[in-house]
Amino acid sequence: MLKIIAMAENWLDIELRQLRALRAIAATDTFWAAAEQLDMAQSTISDQVAALEELTGQRLIERSRGRRTVKVTEAGRLLLGHATAIEARLQAAAADFRAFASGEIGALRIGIYQSVAYKVLPEVMRRFRRAWPKVDIELYEAMQDDELLLGVEQGRLDISFAVQPVPPSPFEVRELMRDPYALVVAADSELASRRPTVADLAGLPMVGYHPGRTVELVENYLLGRGVRPRVVFRSNDNGTVQAMVAAGLGVALVPLLAIDETNPNIALVELAEPIPPRVLVAVWHRDRYRPPAATAFVEMAASVAGEIQKTHDTFLRSRPGGLRDKTRFSVKR
Repeated sequence: MLKIIAMAENWLDIELRQLRALRAIAATDTFWAAAEQLDMAQSTISDQVAALEELTGQRLIERSRGRRTVKVTEAGRLLLGHATAIEARLQAAAADFRAFASGEIGALRIGIYQSVAYKVLPEVMRRFRRAWPKVDIELYEAMQDDELLLGVEQGRLDISFAVQPVPPSPFEVRELMRDPYALVVAADSELASRRPTVADLAGLPMVGYHPGRTVELVENYLLGRGVRPRVVFRSNDNGTVQAMVAAGLGVALVPLLAIDETNPNIALVELAEPIPPRVLVAVWHRDRYRPPAATAFVEMAASVAGEIQKTHDTFLRSRPGGLRDKTRFSVKR
């Protein structure tokens, strides 16, 4: 019993630099590389890990004689999960104190991805600049929203756009819109004149995105209906995907928000069995200070996205046989 009590008290003596040493070793597999990454002496890294093992009562690093590389033990991996969360919270706290010390937020750091930047963001920016002229917007684009969510968790971003599902903690989430999928085909394709079924896609060459939530929704939907996608080309650039379709390389299942519907070389077709739409959201850190400007930005994003969704709905209802119409989904200003 006394040993258990002593171990419980030891946990309060763990220092962040010890956890960072363990993380560096896990990332590099050697003590010397970890020391180089943290700009410390190798002996200092060794001492910190040894102290951490003594405090936790567990071997965290597996050392092998005659080998330079080391491995993190199962206990070490368990501790690393907590270490990542602890460091992220401290980084978020530092961001909050910088905002508090300045008296007000002078800039909002917003995480974005391509389709949101193309159709939603420009109108949000126009409205926000009119209402908050003294607040700067700093935009950070990433291909995968997992990277953006980590930025929110670590305090590097104040708000990010994302796609559901979003990990439940430590985020607050505001749903913005539901974005339906359309089949993009070359303008002269025989598929452009009808509403194909999912079975019609079996064996067809497809153009797609690199792995991510948007891709998973599409490909899991097809697999669930017995169709294995035959993807012949992948790109995360919306323009490139549509250009390859226009050139006849294959068809693509793309969120409507990502499509340039004015392109005369492609046609948009609604499947007979529509894919469930992706759900776009705004995300921020639940426990961080949230300035009024951030709240206003999210409200404006929700308003603009809602207007776009209404035009999407009207467009889809007006074209029961296919999406050949080239009318732009405009937002009234």
